[in-house]
Amino acid sequence: MDGKKKIQKARRFKMIIAYDGTAYSGWQVQPGHVTIQGEIERSLRELTGDKVRVESSGRTDRGVHAKAQVAHFDSLSSVKPEKLQMGLNSLLEPDIRVTSLVGANQTFHARYSATGKEYRYFIWNSPVMNPVRRLYATHIRDTLNLDNMMETAARLEGIHDFSAFSANPNRVVNDAERDLNLLAVSKRGPEIIIKAKADGFLYKMVRSLTGFLIRAGRNEVNQETALSILGSKVRTARVPTAPPEGLFLWKVYY
Repeated sequence: MDGKKKIQKARRFKMIIAYDGTAYSGWQVQPGHVTIQGEIERSLRELTGDKVRVESSGRTDRGVHAKAQVAHFDSLSSVKPEKLQMGLNSLLEPDIRVTSLVGANQTFHARYSATGKEYRYFIWNSPVMNPVRRLYATHIRDTLNLDNMMETAARLEGIHDFSAFSANPNRVVNDAERDLNLLAVSKRGPEIIIKAKADGFLYKMVRSLTGFLIRAGRNEVNQETALSILGSKVRTARVPTAPPEGLFLWKVYY
């Protein structure tokens, strides 16, 4: 032995997390608020003794849900991943669940390694809201014109500057160009599903696109309006933000 103490290296872990965002102030830690990130970091601290920082593929807002959020963290803990997963799920509230936890390469980053994301937005289009769906779909009473929604959505697909379909994130955004390679509208009974897949999304972009498509469903705008708004690159009242409860982070691509 050379008398030097062996330095223990932190290991990187990758998690997939599902959550019901109803009771939380979004993903990101905020002083005085209960958040998804905050609850997971608190539970990891209790399990490992480490002050762990959890990095996600991106933030979700207050009331927004996730089927498969991806995150990573580094820890000196020697506990096996499956034991960490079990421990986390025993400490977290039932509306947050770690569905997968595995070891990862140090080069993996939940945000910067991602190549794309898919969101889904659910609308309950019926005079009466199904009570079991009230926290997971937005209620629209008047019948929506599905054809106009589909045609308008198709016109918004592609590589565009989506400044007019984003909200002010209170930080500098240098590039608002995104490749929206899928924006599809479908209907299953009274439920309308909007699928949005892109290489990345601006702040509140999916809820803004959805708010605009709801207006298309009410025949207030159409595909020509969509092109005009895209070209303006300016956010106005013509693009409302849909409520958060219908939105799910569905999948992150790597």
